[in-house]
Amino acid sequence: MAFSKIEKLNTEELEKTVLETSQQLVELRLKKVTRQAFKPHEFKHAKRKLAQLLTLQNSQNKAN
Repeated sequence: MAFSKIEKLNTEELEKTVLETSQQLVELRLKKVTRQAFKPHEFKHAKRKLAQLLTLQNSQNKAN
């Protein structure tokens, strides 16, 4: 998801997306530990997306 699309999310959608992304990271870590097939580049994408979401969430909280 592009950052321009992330900026348009409201507070509820933002929180939901943060939870989904963090859950995706947990699942990727679990796959890595159990030596299941996974795509390593997905770690980078998920971590970057989570960082962007949390940054936007923090800036919205400070604005309110």
